[in-house]
Amino acid sequence: MKVSVIGATGYAGAELLRILSNHPEVEVAAITSESHTGTSIADLFPHLAGFYDKKLTSMNDLNQFADSQAVFIGLPHGHAMAIGRPLAEQGIKVIDLGADYRFRNESIYEAWYKVEHTHRNSGAVYGLTELYRQQIKAASIVGNAGCYTTASILALAPLAKAHLIDTKNIVVDAKSGVSGAGRGLSLNVHMAEMSENLKAYNVGGHRHTPEIEQALAEISGQESLISFTPHLIPMSRGILSTCYATLQEGIKPEDVDQAFYEMYGQEFFVRLLGRGGYPAVKNTRGSNFCDLGWHIDSRTNRVIVVSAIDNLVKGAAGQAVQNLNVMFGFDEGSGLKQVALYP
Repeated sequence: MKVSVIGATGYAGAELLRILSNHPEVEVAAITSESHTGTSIADLFPHLAGFYDKKLTSMNDLNQFADSQAVFIGLPHGHAMAIGRPLAEQGIKVIDLGADYRFRNESIYEAWYKVEHTHRNSGAVYGLTELYRQQIKAASIVGNAGCYTTASILALAPLAKAHLIDTKNIVVDAKSGVSGAGRGLSLNVHMAEMSENLKAYNVGGHRHTPEIEQALAEISGQESLISFTPHLIPMSRGILSTCYATLQEGIKPEDVDQAFYEMYGQEFFVRLLGRGGYPAVKNTRGSNFCDLGWHIDSRTNRVIVVSAIDNLVKGAAGQAVQNLNVMFGFDEGSGLKQVALYP
């Protein structure tokens, strides 16, 4: 089948092309970029040479997508809706790697992203594959889960679903490589600023906060409230999310173990390191895996879950392909069964 990629020159877009080059069921039709229209993708990303000889086009030519059964959108928030609506109206399935289709309640999106939502009631499904697989199968539009959110929700979902924790008293401390900030020039991610440095940002106000709360509330049936603090660390890719939650009265360590194995025991892309396990981002680099380990602090009656992913793969492009596979009935691991890069 043919697919197209809108916004192919961001980090997530380039990673998507890398993954799709190994997908046995997919042929890439059109690739677009408004800032590099007419340029060969291999000239911008030499690592794709020999796999793609296409030139980038403008997304405004809708005719180029007519033969595509699905289109990936890798645009900044606020831009996917304008192209997503006409694509959906043509019967083309849409997978948005940005935030425009992630929220059930569009007013929450508008409050946090300060942009009017122009494609209301689209019927979009939240694209965190392990939690929403059945809905994704029938979806026409999927709002791919964010990177911090994927790591954090997968860490907390088993506990929320089994009602083992207080969902209104959760702390998430997450650290990301600088590719999560995108390819745009910024003083904050210059080498001299980030080398040998570690810093928090958007404390108490990061836009992934309501996304995590939405998923945990849906899976638990209870209100969810989190304190989320993101950090930038001096590496190119990877996320380590450490999540703290207070256990309900009478919960035993074995109950926590059971919740994780019941939810993820059969999941290929979620690897359980078990109680006492320590996930590390290097073990997921370049792969679609999420590694989870958990610890019980009996002194404070807290459970601490550590989650590691590659922010550009499981946190973006890989999960988008995983969602594509579910939508079209392919093997869920098609194009995605790469071993992590090590060291």
